[in-house]
Amino acid sequence: MTDPQPAAQPDPALPAPAPADPFRPDPALYGPERRERILRAAVRDGLLDPEDALLAGFVDLDAVAATVDSLHRAFEDAGEVLHTFAAKANSLVPVLRHLRDLGMGCEVASPGEFAQALAAGFAPERIVYDSPAKTRAELRLALELGVAVNIDNWQELARVDEILAERGAAGTRSRIGIRVNPQVGGGSIGAMSTATAHSKFGITLADAGNADRLLAAFRDRPWLTWLHCHVGSQGCPLDLMAEGVAAAVGFARKTNSELGRRQVVGLDIGGGLPVNFDGDEVSPGYPDYVGRLKDRAPALFTGEFRVVTEFGRSLLAKSGFTAAYVEYTKTSGGRPVALTFAGVQVAARTVFAPDSWPLRISAHDGTGAAKHGEPVEQDVAGPACFAGDLVAKARPLPLLEPGDIVVLLDTGAYYTSTPFGYNSLLEPAVHGATVAADGTVRFSVLRRPQTVEDLLARTGG
Repeated sequence: MTDPQPAAQPDPALPAPAPADPFRPDPALYGPERRERILRAAVRDGLLDPEDALLAGFVDLDAVAATVDSLHRAFEDAGEVLHTFAAKANSLVPVLRHLRDLGMGCEVASPGEFAQALAAGFAPERIVYDSPAKTRAELRLALELGVAVNIDNWQELARVDEILAERGAAGTRSRIGIRVNPQVGGGSIGAMSTATAHSKFGITLADAGNADRLLAAFRDRPWLTWLHCHVGSQGCPLDLMAEGVAAAVGFARKTNSELGRRQVVGLDIGGGLPVNFDGDEVSPGYPDYVGRLKDRAPALFTGEFRVVTEFGRSLLAKSGFTAAYVEYTKTSGGRPVALTFAGVQVAARTVFAPDSWPLRISAHDGTGAAKHGEPVEQDVAGPACFAGDLVAKARPLPLLEPGDIVVLLDTGAYYTSTPFGYNSLLEPAVHGATVAADGTVRFSVLRRPQTVEDLLARTGG
């Protein structure tokens, strides 16, 4: 990681963390005591300060490592597996580098994410390029470097035909597949469901003529050897996800049978394991999903196919939190309101779709210690200049006061790592944290805070 910060001294007010179970993530890694330990250390080290560092994100790198280990262990029976991290979930280069060091590959869906993956040191053969709108330039570069490519539609397939014809004898080392939409339905959040009848992603399996056309595409292209399927993420139940994978496996086996050769050698089953945003428990776990896959798609575990996964949110969400100071408090319509520096710029999904993306919030005093007291229903508002900039509404919490700290939980993915530039609010720092056996917390910079000078340079000033 980059730019290590001075190590804090062990906090005598908190117990030392217990050793983790070597076979599964230690629940304490995701609990309130550990978060408080990291938060108090951040205040002591000046990473949070009521004058100079009003907002920051934190990623517990030990918890990330434990989650990655649980993923690898869950799929041990699947033979040759490449687990890639969906870079959209947290595209900070030091985070990607940490995941690379833990044995992960990287799934990217834009030129920016592609560049970040390369900057993090991922070997091209451990990168998967997914996007429904790849340009010729993106495809040429991916095929030149040997990056895996999942083709989204018939026109893109024709484009890849042209590029490979241009390359002639040079060919490509890339694993090339087609993304199929099994059309198994959606989950509780429509925007996160990608296997509906009318999804923008992939080639539909059930639409008239597509199955035969796909079979012909594989027959005519010896280099087309993979299938890709991703049913969705948050809000999609495990059974629905497994049903979509089973459909892809079934089509792969049918293709190989009808062509009389092992044409489809691998299956990219996507990611999408949902995250528990209601409590500290890590559920469902990767073993839960593997159990569904063994029931619905047992061929994944026979060695018949190589496997790629693309998990993102489930690998990082519960390992991160966002902390912000309360600047002012007031009462409006009889309900207290706490004005903080954590709003739409770091929690866009929660602000714009609070019913789909509610966040737990914990209250702390200025030292980072948990606040206690009778819960009072209050709004927790951000600094943006529109009325809907709320991260919580009528939330029962100990009554917040200026100088307190609010913590947005489970925000290691998609929150501070993906800021929204509303009101030209500055992007906050993001810090990595590790905790030694004696309880000492050490920090590293994952993203430095944006300055006004940075903002002016980006906006033509």
